[in-house]
Order: sequence, then C-alpha cells, then structure tokens
Amino acid sequence: MRRWLPGFVALSAIWGASFALIKVAVDAGTPPVWVALWRCLLGAVTLWAVLLLRGERAPRDRALWGHSAVVAVLLNTVPFTLFSFGETRVSSVLAGVMNATTPLFTLLFAALTVPEERRPDARRLSGLALGFVGVLVVLGVWRGLGAGATTGALACLAATCCYGAGFAYLRRFLSGRPESVTTLSALQIGCAAAELALIAPLAAGAPHWPGPAAAAALLVLGALGTGLAYLLNLGLVRSAGATVASAVTYVTPLWSTAFGAAFLTEPVGWNALGGGALVIAAVALTRPRRAPATASAEGPAEGPTQAPKGRQPVG
Repeated sequence: MRRWLPGFVALSAIWGASFALIKVAVDAGTPPVWVALWRCLLGAVTLWAVLLLRGERAPRDRALWGHSAVVAVLLNTVPFTLFSFGETRVSSVLAGVMNATTPLFTLLFAALTVPEERRPDARRLSGLALGFVGVLVVLGVWRGLGAGATTGALACLAATCCYGAGFAYLRRFLSGRPESVTTLSALQIGCAAAELALIAPLAAGAPHWPGPAAAAALLVLGALGTGLAYLLNLGLVRSAGATVASAVTYVTPLWSTAFGAAFLTEPVGWNALGGGALVIAAVALTRPRRAPATASAEGPAEGPTQAPKGRQPVG
C-alpha cells in the first residue's frame, strides 16, 4: 500500500465535505460573511498554533505582509463569502462541482499575467472551451434557471474566478519566497480573518448562536478544512510529489457530491454528474504535460498554474 494514500483520501474528503458544512451553517441562518469569518478565524488559530509549536516566527517583511493581504482577499475573504452566499440559493453538490472549475480560471488569469503562460497551446485552449461547456451542462441551461439559482450559481463561479486570479497573483509575487508553507499559510489566513473581522459586523451585524449542528460544522470547516488541510496538503506534496497532490482536484467533487446526497439528501441530476465529468476532463486537458518539480497548487489542484509549496483552493 502506498504510504501517501491515507493522506490523499483524508485531504480530498475534508475539502469535499467543506461544501456540505457550509450548507449546514447557512441553512441554520449564519450570514455568509460570518461563515467566512469563522472558518478563517478558526483556521488561523490552528495554523498559528502549529507555527508556534514548530518554533517558527512571523516574518517582519512588510512586502510579504502586503502580498499576503492581497492573496487573502482573492483566495479567502471574497471567495469564501461568495461560496457561502451561493449556497443559500444552490445545493452543496452544485457548489462543489463549480469549485472544480478553479484550474480553468487559473489558466485564464495566468495567460494574462504570467509571461510563460501567455501562449497556451491548442490542447489547453480546448480544455478551457470544454470546461465552459461542462459548466453549462451542470447548470442545465436548456431548462432555464430561476433567479435565485442563477444568482447562487454565478456567485460560486465568481468565487472560483477569484481563486484563479489569486493563484496567478500568488505565483507571480510569492512563489519564490523562502518562508515555510506553514508561515505563508498562517499569514494568509490570518490576514483573511482580520479583513473579515472588519467587514462582518458592518455587513451582517453581531454574531449569534446558530445551534449545535451549525457550530460543529463551522468548527470542522475552520479547524480542519481551513487549517489542518493546508498541512495535510504539504505532507502529501512531500511524500508523493506535486503530480499526486494536484490530483486531489479530481476527487474532491466526488466527495462533495457524495456528502451532499448522503447527508443533506440533495438531488443529484444527470447533468451535475455529466457536467462535472466534462469539467474534470477539461482540467486534465489544461494541465501542463510535465508537472513542475515544485509543490503543486488550492486548491484547491490548480493544474495550469502552480501555487507555491503545495497550496490548493477550496470553496
């Protein structure tokens, strides 16, 4: 048995479950911006605790803090809020499938901003086109969408668009940093928590107790999905390599669909399954023929543009 397999399964399951956990929280009445804040705050506490246990210190480089704040906006503050808002109107199954489009948006932004990516070949352009078709199939556009469902789906797509921009920015400005992934992750999630702490009370008022089920969902979402998962991903990159780590992207939608159907009794139509398969095939087409030697990308997994030291996007 390959030693990295348990970590691979655990990581894909944690990220896949995040969409069902968000759904539990928003259905209990937790405002989307507070869902984003709690997951970042709990994730930051987890990562900073690990940082202190390892004896690492927070860097004082102002440029690093500034870039981390920008990355936090693009990879956490805005997309976490958008996914939470989107799931007030669409199922966690649909949100999980939409999240799989992140590598496509990453390639798109990289082609605009990263010199070596500015001329994607025909194979990768075909992947982008196929991914767009996959999204249309997931949405079932031939049937029409209600106003609420359309708004929710567009919010999820906007979140993955932010991921794409964030990973392109991260690759350009932070990929060569000497700091550890724990340090970079703690700075990023800490900045996101601070940003959301300023926004949440103004946008949604004071927090309230959402009930034990939603509180437990937020705890798991933050401590595991936005804290421990970053470290699991790093361990996977180190033990199995970037190519294996990036393959989490293909498995996460399967978990999100399974959790949504099994625990939330959400319907899974053929178009969600078929469209999701098209999106995953599109991601495979947009991947470089040779994975770089450095750690793979997000989240959630980015395929075409690699985030430094093993980070991946999630919803």
